[in-house]
Amino acid sequence: MVSELEVVEVGGVLSVTLARPAKRNALTTQMVRALRTVLDEAGRSRSVRTVLLRAQGAAFCAGRDLSDAVAGEDAAAILHEEINPLIESLSKVPQPTIAAVGGAAMGVGLGLALACDLVMASPSAAFASPFARLGGILDSGGHWLLARRIGGSRTFRLIATAEQIGGEDAYDWGLADLLVPDEELDTRARALAEVLANGPQDALREEKRLLAAAMTSTLAQTLALEATAQGWAAGTADYREGIAAFKEKRRPAFRLERP
Repeated sequence: MVSELEVVEVGGVLSVTLARPAKRNALTTQMVRALRTVLDEAGRSRSVRTVLLRAQGAAFCAGRDLSDAVAGEDAAAILHEEINPLIESLSKVPQPTIAAVGGAAMGVGLGLALACDLVMASPSAAFASPFARLGGILDSGGHWLLARRIGGSRTFRLIATAEQIGGEDAYDWGLADLLVPDEELDTRARALAEVLANGPQDALREEKRLLAAAMTSTLAQTLALEATAQGWAAGTADYREGIAAFKEKRRPAFRLERP
């Protein structure tokens, strides 16, 4: 594991921290590879119930560390071989994922944040694509991830103007799902992660699969998928526990049932 990435698992929450604050948590190739490994292993873990992606210092992630670039390197190859697999690994984690964003989230940092299921931001957050100032193209899944959240017009505005969208506007636009004070970002993100970690894990994973399928399905197809999933859920121990807890007016104690 590289020193710029801190990984701690407590109570089913895997906290993954970008720890390169002096470089605004810009990702080196080593960090990209290590982060992908962590995410792939988390997805296979039976103990990890939620993944929390956070960062040290004043920035979430300023993008790829260009000082790590090699002269004459093939930019497309770097994306195909390093960055794209990282974004795909994050998007495919079956457990709930949360990004806690304070400060800059740019380039691949923007992709990392938006590839999570939930984005919690503070007012200091700054979501941006600086490529228009450089003559480049937004990558890291940015077009798909942004358009899915805020639509085509606002996505083009963000890309074409290279403007930074602050935390409050990001929340208003739908880029961020929750807005919390800067000083509460870490504690509130951890609290949310714990709530999800104590939820019905099999059902939450199924919800993620249904949401992904719904993006390319008709209403009729989605209705059918939901009915099948609900039929499956009704036969699980978690469902029986949830119903019992409701009747007994107590908090349910869910457990992981499937690998």
